[in-house]
Amino acid sequence: MPTTPWVCLKIEGPFSFSEVGILSSFIGPLAEEEVPIFAISTFDTDYVLVGEDHVETALQALKDAGHKLLP
Repeated sequence: MPTTPWVCLKIEGPFSFSEVGILSSFIGPLAEEEVPIFAISTFDTDYVLVGEDHVETALQALKDAGHKLLP
């Protein structure tokens, strides 16, 4: 079975446990563009893995949704 190279996008944290919808606001625009993701949540931040072949679409969708992308 072939493997998909992944690119990891980090949602800069930490976030308070009382804050809700952070991951949803990040992956919503990706879902609208039909970008498949794999999300990993930790106690202080989230990571979203995107297949290498969907990275450009994902980054543009995030920019268009108002997310600030850092290097």
